Amino acid sequence: MDVTKDLFAHPGSILAGLLFVWAIFQEYFPYELTSFFLKYSKSLVTFIYPYIQITFHEFTSEGFKRNEAYSAIENYLSYESSTQAKKLKADIVKHSNQSLMLSMDDNEEVSHEFQGVKLWWTSGKNITKSEVFSLYSVPDEERFYKLTFHKRYRDLILGPYLVNVLKEGNDIKVRNRMRKLYTNNGSRWSHVTFDHPATFQILAMEPEKKQEIIEDLITFSKAEGFYARTGRAWKRGYLLYGPPGTGKSTMIAAMANLLGYDLYDLELTAVKDNTELRKLLIETSRKSVIVIEDIDCSLDLTGQRRKKKEKQEEGNSIERDPRQKLEKEENETRSSQVTLSGLLNFIDGIWSACEGERLIVFTTNHIEKLDPALIRKGRMDKHIELSYCSFEAFKVLAKNYLNIESHDLFAAVSELLQETRLTPADVAEHLMPKKFPPDVDFTLRMLIQALEVAREEAKLKADKEAEGKRKS
Repeated sequence: MDVTKDLFAHPGSILAGLLFVWAIFQEYFPYELTSFFLKYSKSLVTFIYPYIQITFHEFTSEGFKRNEAYSAIENYLSYESSTQAKKLKADIVKHSNQSLMLSMDDNEEVSHEFQGVKLWWTSGKNITKSEVFSLYSVPDEERFYKLTFHKRYRDLILGPYLVNVLKEGNDIKVRNRMRKLYTNNGSRWSHVTFDHPATFQILAMEPEKKQEIIEDLITFSKAEGFYARTGRAWKRGYLLYGPPGTGKSTMIAAMANLLGYDLYDLELTAVKDNTELRKLLIETSRKSVIVIEDIDCSLDLTGQRRKKKEKQEEGNSIERDPRQKLEKEENETRSSQVTLSGLLNFIDGIWSACEGERLIVFTTNHIEKLDPALIRKGRMDKHIELSYCSFEAFKVLAKNYLNIESHDLFAAVSELLQETRLTPADVAEHLMPKKFPPDVDFTLRMLIQALEVAREEAKLKADKEAEGKRKS
């Protein structure tokens, strides 16, 4: 029992003695000598302790903005900590591909190895009590991550390792984020959650053409090094054209879902001028699809001035209130300030390179109405025609709507589709089940009947046109 008391008594006596000596030293020795002692004692400790520590705080020095480096490290360590740490925190991530995200609890440590070098990540928090009034809410708990590594590997860790950590962490954030659908009101974007179910698997088009588009998109998403090496902005333009109802909007949603991009639906008629258009472009994020639907209807981009409309307005000017006419002219002038030159700069000008990894997609029902400068290669790199329903597209629709891959009536459908011009939207409407489970035979026969009617109507129309030509 006495031996145990001695073991605890001696360290306590030694500690008390050291504290007494330090108090005497501070009391009777000058401040300069104390500072000199502290300075070189720290240098001695640094020499003996060969490890470097870097702390990443949750909030920036301003105290109200979250540190982006901390967020990236948190995402990066969520995978490492789930296999090593004994204490974990679990958070629900809504509207993401991953519903549960695990991260290190406070005061936990995990080891990591990079190119044969071992290092350690530690999580912690500081409890603070702010007595200063602020308009911003400063948290009482300030969390941080601390990285520890040997000083001989300083260049490796501060260079390639941390660059890789931040890149991987940001990529994880993008994969797990809540994807958004944006639209503009003037020069401001607003958004809702983007959860469109469209995929390339359900698109009604030829498999070879579909696969070609998929490979082109995936190649683009992995080509950052190529675009940097060739000095080109990391973007690609797609022009989707064809009759209404051929699936242009559905394809855009499938493109965004395939790559995991956000979607920006740009309404040109709501943009006042080229400056606002440039501002909208700057505010778009990387990994996004910027869409202008029905671009032939959005603005007068062919240089023509709608002379017929102006003549009609002049003819009715006597009957119209002059004040209303003035207001109308001002509104028309205000809404037509986005020029073809401004749009071209938006697509491939200097400002278009402000963010990387973006798709720019135009859709039109009338490609012949567009200015050739707008859709040339280099601006709209890939032109995709979406036409009337083919038999291959019909088989995709039959699988989607009726869950069948073959049927005795398919031959009749195939023959009629070659003689008619029905869009995939029209065919899909006829395949929509009237009850569940669907009556496949009845549904296909109704489709065949509709195709026969369409064939007869097309034939009558052709006969009338031929008759008109003969009479003229």
